[in-house]
Amino acid sequence: MLDYLVLYQSETGNTKKIAATIFSQLPGNSKDLIDITTDKPIPEAKTYYIGFCVHRGTCSIAVSDFLSGLSEKKIALFATCGMGSSPEYYKTIEKNASAWIEDDNEYLGCFICQGKMPQKVRQKYEKMRTPENSAQIDMMIRNFDEALTHPDSLDEEHAKVFTMGTGNF
Repeated sequence: MLDYLVLYQSETGNTKKIAATIFSQLPGNSKDLIDITTDKPIPEAKTYYIGFCVHRGTCSIAVSDFLSGLSEKKIALFATCGMGSSPEYYKTIEKNASAWIEDDNEYLGCFICQGKMPQKVRQKYEKMRTPENSAQIDMMIRNFDEALTHPDSLDEEHAKVFTMGTGNF
């Protein structure tokens, strides 16, 4: 059994980048970094750091299924989210994803940061613009443009602080 397992699901590379940052902070050699969608067997660990890209305010079915199957483990969540840097929204994401963690586990907390989105998202926003919704669409496009540099070095530093703050080593 490993001491630490960092699992992630990443579509654009954002969550993979944060996963690698978290992995680098974990001590010792009894650890692994694995894409949760891999076909290879996922080893058992004492502590899991599980990351995902946010869709519709929560994690994917693959991540929720994995979370709900864990028992008597330490679990920390991390995520990247294209839709802004809103502490209120991040709390909602954490609540939605952590709901899949069974009560016999020890929940260590959640780290969420902004992540860039594919260019097709911006194009979709532009096509959605009407005179009635232009203010909202302009806000979404500004958010998209701001996200282009994320996760950045400051996000990575915050992920390191989060990892060290989980206090399980």
